[in-house]
Amino acid sequence: MQRDSLVVGRVVGDVVDPFTRIVPLRVIYNSREVTNGCLMKPSAVAEQPRVEIGGTDLRTLYTLIMVDPDAPSPSEPTLREYLHWLVTDIPATTDATSGQEIVCYESPRPQLGIHRYVFVLFQQISQQMIYAPGWRQNFNTRDFAELYNLGLPVVIVYFNCQRESGTGGRRI
Repeated sequence: MQRDSLVVGRVVGDVVDPFTRIVPLRVIYNSREVTNGCLMKPSAVAEQPRVEIGGTDLRTLYTLIMVDPDAPSPSEPTLREYLHWLVTDIPATTDATSGQEIVCYESPRPQLGIHRYVFVLFQQISQQMIYAPGWRQNFNTRDFAELYNLGLPVVIVYFNCQRESGTGGRRI
């Protein structure tokens, strides 16, 4: 029996409730596609990724949220969840850049421990206008989805990231 990587990685539980994957989602940094639980270096994720959303009906719109549930550190995530990116009104079968960027992409810069960076995709049920929250820290994906009547996610993908070695260190 194969265990779900979103459950093993505690994405389901920490960020969202159990859901059923309905739509294909590809997140690609440069030429490397994100797979659940893969390790990416901060330098590799500095620029906004290409996000390809599957589906068949261009009239179907999606909302993409990227959060860090481990900010500022996995052992004390007092800023959970930190909002890194929010894009709405993304048509199916397109890239996220076809949507409306509500909160601009902020590249991951983990300082302590291994952080999870989670891309959550919701299907927009209504044509309701979605507004940017007034903050990035202590964002709550569940509350946001409830506020805008988004329901459960249709797909999630996440990667792990930690500070690159060789920076800083002790000076004598």
